[in-house]
Amino acid sequence: MSEFCTRNFFSDGIAAKQMELLAGYSAVTHKHKYDHLSILAEGKCFVEIDGSNVCYTAPACINIKAGLNHSIHAVEDCVWYCIHATNETDESKLDKVLIVEG
Repeated sequence: MSEFCTRNFFSDGIAAKQMELLAGYSAVTHKHKYDHLSILAEGKCFVEIDGSNVCYTAPACINIKAGLNHSIHAVEDCVWYCIHATNETDESKLDKVLIVEG
């Protein structure tokens, strides 16, 4: 695994983004217009939500509230899934549909 890699999975109205992060790496801060679930399937990480840090150890299911900046900081190698309600299946457009700019 590289320091950060992603794969996307799609089902009926659902997109799951799998991220693999090596210890010491982070997924960038971003926010969404709606609540969504994230699943820490493997490893240990800090999740920063609007400046507050919470440590999670897999397995964990986390509800990320709409409009809150959040990021993931891997303490151990992690496998993380973001679960989104969307019909978008074009991977080149997915982040533009899911992430609030600015």
